[in-house]
Amino acid sequence: MTSEITLFVNPTAGRGRGAHAAQPAAFALRDRGFSVRTVIGEDAPDALRRAREAVEGGTGALIAVGGDGMASLALQAVAGTRTPLGLIAVGTGNDFARALGLPVREPAAAGRIVAEALKGARTRDIDLGRAGGTWFGTVLASGFDSRVNDRGNRMRWPTGRFKYDLAMIAELAAFKPVPYRITLDGGDVHETEATLVAVGNGSSYGGGMRICAGADLVDGLFDITVVGACSRTTLLKVFPRVYKGTHLDHPAVTVHRATTVELAAPGITGYADGEPLGALPLTAECVPGAVRVLAP
Repeated sequence: MTSEITLFVNPTAGRGRGAHAAQPAAFALRDRGFSVRTVIGEDAPDALRRAREAVEGGTGALIAVGGDGMASLALQAVAGTRTPLGLIAVGTGNDFARALGLPVREPAAAGRIVAEALKGARTRDIDLGRAGGTWFGTVLASGFDSRVNDRGNRMRWPTGRFKYDLAMIAELAAFKPVPYRITLDGGDVHETEATLVAVGNGSSYGGGMRICAGADLVDGLFDITVVGACSRTTLLKVFPRVYKGTHLDHPAVTVHRATTVELAAPGITGYADGEPLGALPLTAECVPGAVRVLAP
């Protein structure tokens, strides 16, 4: 493994925490003998181009500094290669880092873990989801949750997570269950009215909401959580339970496991790792061992 490591930095993550977090991460790597090169793109496409160039150029590892959006970009560069991915999670959600058991908003601690893993060549291969040519590490969301994302992304005020809280209230007032056609592994078809359908490679999204609480990053399967048709009152009662994963016991919730899933529903956008994929129908595939990570 080459001693040159690439820091892939989002300087705006976590309201500026990304730029500050790069410093202790770089220090931890240099302290253990690695040469550190920093990549900062002008925008997302430029950042991804630069990250891919680093991977193709033989960098010893790509270390993403930022939140889930930066982790998602990094996955597009390293998935399907043997270049290890490290995470310095300092964004708002940080669900991929949580799934890997990495520190959140502790850049010095995360930098030390990544550096020690590199020094000892301690890596592990985990599964990724792939939908429409895009790789994802955590959850593909569709339905009520993706409509909250749609509305929040259109709002210019307020900023931060409060914007999505307001978007959730607005969507809750307007939302009705949607007719879904869910096809598992090419043959098992479920036609149902659903509030949302979440396809989990990892267990959580939205900053710790364990929507697919039983998902395992190395079992080669998605956990598909279907929240069926329910009233706004029921949704309000069930939704807080998602942080502990106890919503899975509710009679309105069903969980399936499959390697591939096709989702079809009118007027619904799919989001993976918090990033828009496009309108349904979408087909997602769980790809075993698709990325090598630096994690405990």
